[in-house]
Amino acid sequence: MLKKQQWIVVAAGAVLLFGLFIFGKFSPSHKEAAPHADHEGHSENEGSAGGVAKPFEINAFINELKKDLTPSQSAYLTSLEDALTRGDLVTQKKSNFQSLSNFWRDSARSFLPYIYYLGEKAKLENSEKNLNFAAHSMLEELRGISNPGLKSWMANEANDLFLRSLKINPSNDSTIIGQGSTFFFGVSGAPMEGILKIRTVAEKDPNNVFAQFMLGYGGMVSGQTDKAAERFKKVIELDPENTEAVFLLAELYERAGKKKEAVEWYERGLKNVKNPELVKALEEKIKILK
Repeated sequence: MLKKQQWIVVAAGAVLLFGLFIFGKFSPSHKEAAPHADHEGHSENEGSAGGVAKPFEINAFINELKKDLTPSQSAYLTSLEDALTRGDLVTQKKSNFQSLSNFWRDSARSFLPYIYYLGEKAKLENSEKNLNFAAHSMLEELRGISNPGLKSWMANEANDLFLRSLKINPSNDSTIIGQGSTFFFGVSGAPMEGILKIRTVAEKDPNNVFAQFMLGYGGMVSGQTDKAAERFKKVIELDPENTEAVFLLAELYERAGKKKEAVEWYERGLKNVKNPELVKALEEKIKILK
């Protein structure tokens, strides 16, 4: 059986590879903050101090992104930031945060500052709907992040948003699952703590696809491969088009040395892949496994 750290790599690698091509996530600029930091927040000196990643700082990251803006974009962004510092009323700040979020989404095409400012606005609004939207957006993106510092920062941001939402509505199952899932990505506490939170929902509603998927993911992270496989199979039973679960299940079998089962699930997932490069890579992987 693989060690826990190896399964973490498996989980991150599988979703990063397949998620970027298949699931149509927000597409950030290909040159975010290069060369000082890439789109996942990797710094040039990362790992130089004994392999320990530096804490991620959102403001420093945004400042690096600004270097790639056009003069007109830069001038407009400066006006938005100036308005934020001058805004005293909560209504003004909410409007300013929305404008900053819109800029990074529509003009600069950068996910992280877009969702960060949207989250800041949601905190001021104290709206369950908007807190959940920002938190779930971060959680979905987290499954494709490999940089430890960025992953921890995003997980804690999502956790904070989920907790604020739970104060408004403690019985929202989706929020409970989301908050529990943040423990898999860097929130203080063992993954099992998150699994137990999610399990309460799954036991109440066994057909909750989100709960079953995240229990599978949590099992993968904690090295409980058999249980993870069972959960992913349950997800596929409930949602046959859930390609992410199909590929994660295939990855589990491949890493466990069960080539026949891995090929079966890779071939099943391949049917839903449209990207030519990924099709080619998957066909080659299947050929090797056979």
